[in-house]
Amino acid sequence: MSKDKKINLIAIGCDHAGFPYKAAIIDAIADLDIDVLDVGTDSTDSVDYPDFVHPVADAIEAGEADLGVLICGSGNGVAITANKHQDIRAAICWTVELASLARQHNNANVVALPARFIEKKLAVEIVQQFVATPFEGGRHSRRVDKIPHHC
Repeated sequence: MSKDKKINLIAIGCDHAGFPYKAAIIDAIADLDIDVLDVGTDSTDSVDYPDFVHPVADAIEAGEADLGVLICGSGNGVAITANKHQDIRAAICWTVELASLARQHNNANVVALPARFIEKKLAVEIVQQFVATPFEGGRHSRRVDKIPHHC
């Protein structure tokens, strides 16, 4: 995504551990005047996180969503799954600074949040920073271009 492209839609998905964070994050995204595609889950009942990661990644790859937010207990499962998709660069972020660097330097298009390791308020701040931060390009473009799309 280029520096000038307006973010119109963010896809969000989570598992049962991430569900308690999802509504606050959706509200924060809506406050930015950005639409949200919520692919679930819709409760704290145990689910398999890949079932909610794939629709987020698919929406980004299809050009339907500009960015994605994924939430699970550690952030690892959702990030690993998302990064199996060809055009996804998912970054696990547990600080606002990491979210900024993931966008600036890595052109990450999905933020993966570890719900069991950060407070809800911080999760919202991380997403806000992720959305607000553009990719710097320049020398970072050369590096990101070296990440293979398929192996």
